[in-house]
Amino acid sequence: MSSSSPSRSSEIRRDAVFGRCVVFSPARARRPSDFRSHSPASNPNPSSKPSCPFCIGREDECAPEIFRIVGGDGGAGEWKIRVIENLYPALRREAEPPKDVPELGPCKVSGFGFHDVVIETPYHPIRLWDLPVDEVGEVLLAYKERILQLSRHGSVKYVQVFKNHGASAGASMTHSHSQIIGLPLVPPSVSARLNYTKEVFDRTGKCSLCEIQSKDILIDETDHFSAIVPFAATYAFEIWIVPREHIADFHELDHKKAVDLGGLLKLMLQKLSKQLNDPPFNFMIHAAPLELSATCLPYTHWFLQIVPQLGVIGGFEIGSGCFINPVFPEDAAKVLREVDLST
Repeated sequence: MSSSSPSRSSEIRRDAVFGRCVVFSPARARRPSDFRSHSPASNPNPSSKPSCPFCIGREDECAPEIFRIVGGDGGAGEWKIRVIENLYPALRREAEPPKDVPELGPCKVSGFGFHDVVIETPYHPIRLWDLPVDEVGEVLLAYKERILQLSRHGSVKYVQVFKNHGASAGASMTHSHSQIIGLPLVPPSVSARLNYTKEVFDRTGKCSLCEIQSKDILIDETDHFSAIVPFAATYAFEIWIVPREHIADFHELDHKKAVDLGGLLKLMLQKLSKQLNDPPFNFMIHAAPLELSATCLPYTHWFLQIVPQLGVIGGFEIGSGCFINPVFPEDAAKVLREVDLST
């Protein structure tokens, strides 16, 4: 059934992770299969792009390197992944860490924090989903390693891993990369997420993410992960990749699970690229704060969220905190399940 079917009426859904309300409005929709980006994120002929500071051989034009993962025989200058400081950081690692951050009311503290870049490949034309599965897994393990490094800095309370693909999604460089920010506080949206999943757990005795059972919103799954369109997806064709095992910390990922996750992430990005004409997108890893009480573990479950940028946020969304999604999750999941990557 398409979301524009006359038998479908509008619905308001609330999700059990963020507590957000979403209006699903078929009257505002085309058919789910008609959603395609009119502004592809990538250069249609990327091989013509001149070399950039993230390309191999131009390492001296970047900010200082934190670490690298080498490839091949590990010869001089050879690398697969580099983690570097951001040349234009949002936060400053040399600033004095705040001693105390009030939980309520207005406050002002120093701009201390870490802002890093993960260069996912030495070669400009290669996108993350062009890499072999094991190399996508290595990118995920680079995230893990940097999170563990930042966790040893007592002033870092939360680490946000994210990727912006395409200028309208916030990417200032076209070379495939992602970013990591270490914050001296737990962001309010993270606290709100944990508070809401706690409320659900206190009421039902169950973890919100462990309870996702519906096959109607499932796109694909592996031994360790499920890819779904969430029941109350805020955005059209939004995808969550969720560990099937209850686990709070992304940085507990081992090599086997990283490769498993890498394969599913690659598949989802390939499907979005083909179905939606290489749309700009963001992905974010929603994990636990670094100093999480053991009492919070039963309702804390990390996941990776992928958001294609197919529309704009209007006054209703800004004013109400509710979102309008023209594509029902069940329809989006069906379309993505059926994307044929063999042609």
